[in-house]
Amino acid sequence: MSSIAFIGLGHMGGPMAANLVKAGHRVQGFDLAAPSLELARQNGVQTCSSLAETVSGTETVITMLPAGKHVISVWSELVDAVPAGTLLIDCSTIDMESARKAHALAAAKGCPSLDAPVSGGTGGAAAGTLTFMVGGEEDVFAGAKPLFEAMGKKIIHCGAASAGQAAKVCNNMILGINMIAVGEAFVLGERLGLTHQALFDVASVSSGQCWSLTTYCPVPGPVPTSPANRAYEPGFAAELMLKDLKLSQAAAEETGAMTPLGAKATRLYQLFADEGFGTKDFSGIINMLRDKSESGAE
Repeated sequence: MSSIAFIGLGHMGGPMAANLVKAGHRVQGFDLAAPSLELARQNGVQTCSSLAETVSGTETVITMLPAGKHVISVWSELVDAVPAGTLLIDCSTIDMESARKAHALAAAKGCPSLDAPVSGGTGGAAAGTLTFMVGGEEDVFAGAKPLFEAMGKKIIHCGAASAGQAAKVCNNMILGINMIAVGEAFVLGERLGLTHQALFDVASVSSGQCWSLTTYCPVPGPVPTSPANRAYEPGFAAELMLKDLKLSQAAAEETGAMTPLGAKATRLYQLFADEGFGTKDFSGIINMLRDKSESGAE
């Protein structure tokens, strides 16, 4: 059994911390939101009133926070509160520069560190089926792997420090582009007189097959578990997809990579969010594509 501090007990962090408790670990947790703390307490997390109290006596600290600025703020405080040798893991999805800064803060204190963003959404967090994309030293990753296995099913070491964030930003750029492509195909199919089921039956076993189609189909019916069958309740909110696409474009600008489809996907999700649908599942962008088609807008 390990003693773990978990900072950030929201929609993702809360279930992740609960799964660590289920696996037999002692988890001390902290969050600024009282409802998140209460739910974590009900799930067996020993909730704390400050960062210093949360990390006291723990061997590992895990953070799951909204953005890079929050991670840097918390880790700057963390390194003054933990002894050298404490393992620091960030599971947030953040920009590459902040990921590198977090690793540098940990190294200066003599703490091993990993960036380990996740894929799988709130459902995966609750079910313990997340995919972890991990960056950091091989031996540090090996030692932390049992913790990841308590929270997820696929744990992938992507390389050195910040490689996990690199993999996440590239993966989610693919996802955002693919969902738009699948949505466009269904809208076109509707206009051509195809039923949703007919297009699904063909594309799901042909060269158009992809996760956005076969697991997360953006129209009701073909995949009963997709958010399309729940009025596009997330799932993975469009505002979070927009955040990740913006991270991809920041990385593309930094490295000089040409990502025209990533840029276009970012603009479309920005429009979707601006029209008031940021809290809907990202697959709901098909409705905007359909509406814009009806109006003749580009």
